[in-house]
Amino acid sequence: MPDPTAAGPAYWLRDNCPCADCRDPRSGQKLFQITDLPADLAVAAATEAADGRLEVLWSDGHRSTYPPGRRTADDGGDRRTESGKRLWRAADFVAGIPEADWSAHLADPAERAAVLRAVQRLGFAVLRGVPAEERQVLAVAESFGFVRRTNYGELFDVRVEPNPTNLAFSAAAIAPHTDNPYRDPVPTVQLLHCLANEAEGGDSALVDGFQAAALLRAEAPDDFAVLTRTPVPFVYRDRHTELRADRPLITTDGLGRIREVRLNNRSIGQLDLPEHELEKFYAAYRRFAEITLRPELQLAFRLAPGDCLVFDNTRLLHARTAFEREGRRHLQGCYADLDALASTLAVLDRRTAALDELAELFEGEGAGEYLGEAVTQAEHMLQAAALAQQAGAPDALVAAALLHDVGHFTSAVTGRQLMAGQDNRHSETGADWLAQWFPTSVTEPIRLHVAAKRYLCTVEPAYRARLSEASEYTLQVQGGPLTEDQAAAFAALPGAADAVAVRRWDDAAKTAGTGTPCFDDYRPLLARLMAER
Repeated sequence: MPDPTAAGPAYWLRDNCPCADCRDPRSGQKLFQITDLPADLAVAAATEAADGRLEVLWSDGHRSTYPPGRRTADDGGDRRTESGKRLWRAADFVAGIPEADWSAHLADPAERAAVLRAVQRLGFAVLRGVPAEERQVLAVAESFGFVRRTNYGELFDVRVEPNPTNLAFSAAAIAPHTDNPYRDPVPTVQLLHCLANEAEGGDSALVDGFQAAALLRAEAPDDFAVLTRTPVPFVYRDRHTELRADRPLITTDGLGRIREVRLNNRSIGQLDLPEHELEKFYAAYRRFAEITLRPELQLAFRLAPGDCLVFDNTRLLHARTAFEREGRRHLQGCYADLDALASTLAVLDRRTAALDELAELFEGEGAGEYLGEAVTQAEHMLQAAALAQQAGAPDALVAAALLHDVGHFTSAVTGRQLMAGQDNRHSETGADWLAQWFPTSVTEPIRLHVAAKRYLCTVEPAYRARLSEASEYTLQVQGGPLTEDQAAAFAALPGAADAVAVRRWDDAAKTAGTGTPCFDDYRPLLARLMAER
């Protein structure tokens, strides 16, 4: 018997059982409490399949099947710490900073993922060509997350004001800093969209705060320790607002990894510490501030109208040079959060992986015979999609026609077993599998397309006469024609008409030698449907 605990302790293994009794198939959330497991839980038996799957029988009678690579399903750890980042200096961007065109960011999921990955990994990216119009910064934030409203409103204007309550609203130079450090939690993503930049001066700069903190740790470890353990009061007050957050300048996680930098000289309040601790703090604070001002750490650039800078406000420190009041300089900004950005990136990656998996199904198992017909499984599905497009069907039905038979690949019972007389319920299993990524407008016609064949055999006698020999055989395995009452109930279902349409394209898509688009031609369509809510 293989040792299942080589993959992790028994309780860990059972707590991560992926079966439908332990986890909801749609959400992946656990359906049991840790206290539901016996205190003396143990492995009764275990076998490892040739493909690496581990099957475990537990002492309480439960059975679990774990896929290969089971310990890497949620790998990566905390990507908010320095271990999930690429620390940088200005010279690392001599070839250019991470940037993308706004229209490509909106239209191409791969472009959008690249932008978000840059923000997650490097801390920032610039979108070019965002319309230089007011409130467009909100559209940028909403392309990956949600706008975080503050006392400044849903957005704020960075321009010279007559009586500024914040130095950002003046023409003065501003040293590298964290925005809104007096909030708990601090806004984790900041966006700055340039509407006009005609003034002399007013150039932007970024500093990798994690790099600066790492240098402090290497050069003066005692100072680093002081800044990680000393809470600092950050304060903001105006006529209508009073905010305060007490946080260290450098926050580390339980493993000592840098997780957040919070530096803003303008907002630090009065520290209430013993004199000897104040001396240590200010010496460490000064040393850290000096590091952030090193020229080799400051990445300088100038925002042009239409540029939108998106950056991690828990890591990067941003700055600007002073500028002449005569020239017009106007930026609009807003805040968002890293969790939404990370979620959007993870979903984009998941969708890409799903499309890759579908492509592999078409190229691999799809190249096999299709239930005794004259075409392969892939040719059959591609023909069905082409027929749907020729009929002017909406994208969702084209996708349903394209994917209607994937259940033959994802079901525990294969298409070959269907032909041997065992119903593989491929319409249901395929729809359930696809529901991880696609809306019901795609999955429900797939779920009902076998029932649609049984329905048509009842209401259209001539339809059954046109079935191929293989289709007539599978009809019997799948339950035969519906009764009149069943047919009436089917016709009343919301997706019945769409399922019937898919069924007719399915029946017609069995002609050998017919040229059709390939799977990759449908990827953009599928990606759009995946993005529908």
